[in-house]
Amino acid sequence: MLIVAICSTGLYLSRSSAPAGTGTQTGGALVATVRSEPVTFNRYVRNSFPTHLFSLLTQAPLVKINRRSSEPEPWLASAWTTAPDGKSITVDLREGVTWSDGAPFDAEDVLFSVRAATDPAVHGPIADGLRVNNQPIAVKALGPHRVVFTFAAPSGPGARILDVLPIYPRHILEKALADGTFREAWGPSTEPRQMPGLGPFVLERYEPGQRIVLARNGRYWRKDAKGVQLPYLDRLTLEIVPDQNAELLRLTSGQVDVLQNELRPEDYRAVKAAADSGRVRLIDVGPGIDREMLWFNLAPPPKGQQPPLVAQDGFREAISLAVDRRAFANEVYLGAAEPSPAPVPPSVKEWAAEVDAGQYDAARAAVRLDELGIVDRNKDGVREDASGRPARFTILVGAGITGTEKGAQFIRDSLAKIGVTVDVVPLDINAVMGRWAEGRYDAIYHHITPTDTDPGTNLDWWLSNGSSHLWHPNQKQPATEWEARIDALMLRQSTTLDRAQRQRLFAEVQKLFVAHNPVIYFVTQRIYVATSTRVAPIAPGIERPQVLWAADELALTR
Repeated sequence: MLIVAICSTGLYLSRSSAPAGTGTQTGGALVATVRSEPVTFNRYVRNSFPTHLFSLLTQAPLVKINRRSSEPEPWLASAWTTAPDGKSITVDLREGVTWSDGAPFDAEDVLFSVRAATDPAVHGPIADGLRVNNQPIAVKALGPHRVVFTFAAPSGPGARILDVLPIYPRHILEKALADGTFREAWGPSTEPRQMPGLGPFVLERYEPGQRIVLARNGRYWRKDAKGVQLPYLDRLTLEIVPDQNAELLRLTSGQVDVLQNELRPEDYRAVKAAADSGRVRLIDVGPGIDREMLWFNLAPPPKGQQPPLVAQDGFREAISLAVDRRAFANEVYLGAAEPSPAPVPPSVKEWAAEVDAGQYDAARAAVRLDELGIVDRNKDGVREDASGRPARFTILVGAGITGTEKGAQFIRDSLAKIGVTVDVVPLDINAVMGRWAEGRYDAIYHHITPTDTDPGTNLDWWLSNGSSHLWHPNQKQPATEWEARIDALMLRQSTTLDRAQRQRLFAEVQKLFVAHNPVIYFVTQRIYVATSTRVAPIAPGIERPQVLWAADELALTR
């Protein structure tokens, strides 16, 4: 017996009002920003923000998480049913849907997409999200418009896990998967016509270093409540603007309509003045979800080299204790933030937990280093370990991203007071993430955008064998006892159907995590979003991208 979890009406309903009669119009063009250019357009092999954003705008999943309500919604699926034991989900696909090049969409595209995303030769970031109990999900077609997903164990997140998988065109990419060239498919030089999608927009042209121009997908399947086909816009251009000061100037001068992300706190006053004068629209979204984080390289060093000091739990504990999170919020975010040491911020009420990260205590941090034998042996103001190695490490940050640069500088200045030297090195963000992928770094201060708030959908981050296990990815076996414990807890958490039990298990995970500090969090920022007044009034989500996640519903004012 199957239990119906959710279904849709005949219309592909928009979550917002249709333009007609609301002071908005169909057609026209908007300009948004993105801070770096895509290394690839293939979401199956790269999870960087530009690639993720391109996928949101041009592709579509079976189930989509509403970034305002955090609830799953039918997308390419018209309905789904979940077995009582949680071990399978049967999905009905929308009929009459076509790819932007006119080819029909059917169950074979879904089977191909799962096969491509989980292919070991592709070795991409999506594969981890399509596993239950560390086993790949299985999918079978029950007809041209019905598929069944089967799991090795009950899936706690259920259909939410399908949000991670944009469906890709079998008729275009099957050959690349068969001949082993899939990782190179959909690179920056690919002809737009070779990248059809099921999303609201299609690539019109890509000008490296300048812009990505997207045109309306005339075959897009969604309609609003009045039957008007989405998207409302004819064109959406993503201007590549690495520097946030230049990005803000373009907004306030009317050159762009939507910023990549939320405002910096130091920009609030200028944008508020522009809003008061009617040049921009300013929206207070509330406490955010995405946060900057300091993570460390905990992978084993090359043979013959000593592990870095940051590999010691006690050293990382001292770093956490030495940073005054309240002062951090006031100085870096001008008070528009709250101290928040847990891996899940209080704004995610369902999964947040009370954790003991220790109160700010620089004296205790210094004692902790003394206990480790890291002391100032030559009285030059910098501590050394027993071998004479100085207590010094480098933090990589994205160049031109003010919040990360200021945050890293605050950390640097805080640690200098306890005799630890930090070198802050700004690099292009693609270079930063390239260094992470190669394991050539001490620490990185940046943010990673989760695909969903449910921890069971982020196993690639939590599990030691996950591709996004920031501090030491793709482990064959857990490197530490505490990582093994987190693995066991997360596998139980993600295969438990009882919500209260899942919350208890995840609270235990967070306490273990904070006890070992592989990643250190400092604050949760309050989110302010600004758009030009050309953009019809919107209700942004609290996750990045706050506006463009629902780009098919953006419209121009009359």
